[in-house]
Amino acid sequence: MELVLVRHAEPVRIGPGETSGAPADPELTDRGRDQAERLGRWLALEPVHHIVSSPKRRAVETAAPLAAVHGLEVEILEGLVEWDADADHYIPMEELRESKDDQWQAMVEGRWEDYGGESPVRFRERIVPALDAVIDAHPGETVVVVCHGGVVNVYLAALLGLTQHLWFDPGYTSLSRVRAARSGARSLASLNETAHLYATREAIA
Repeated sequence: MELVLVRHAEPVRIGPGETSGAPADPELTDRGRDQAERLGRWLALEPVHHIVSSPKRRAVETAAPLAAVHGLEVEILEGLVEWDADADHYIPMEELRESKDDQWQAMVEGRWEDYGGESPVRFRERIVPALDAVIDAHPGETVVVVCHGGVVNVYLAALLGLTQHLWFDPGYTSLSRVRAARSGARSLASLNETAHLYATREAIA
């Protein structure tokens, strides 16, 4: 089977204190909705048998155009939320990186608990079995999983035997493909595909 891991599209920024302490759950920006539409068009001609999404709004909204194209229902999997799912704010990773914010350093260094998140070890222990279960439930199929940058990072790190949890920067709506044989063998077929953000299959044809 083929597992297609997709990071969600660009979400709205939610600053600290803007949610009155409730977990931040931003919707997509206008650019993010365009990214999601492009993703749907790009995968329209590929065989997609099942779609899974994190329950967070930014993931669900990203999955919607793809589900519409293929006439599929989206399965919501609670176990795919990001390591900081309970945070009361959402600051885009690129902003944290450019401003050299301590939260960015904490992410890189694995100090996720400093900002109310799960520990990297517990996060990996949650994510890897959740995605392995998706693979086991869909032999011979292509399953698209719309989730979060941290989820994609730790699952692929486990697949490749890497100890670093956040080891690459997945683009918005990027695709990373995992091939899983019935024998249990798994391999990384592609990483961080973003061609659909610059072209569509219709334009190429």
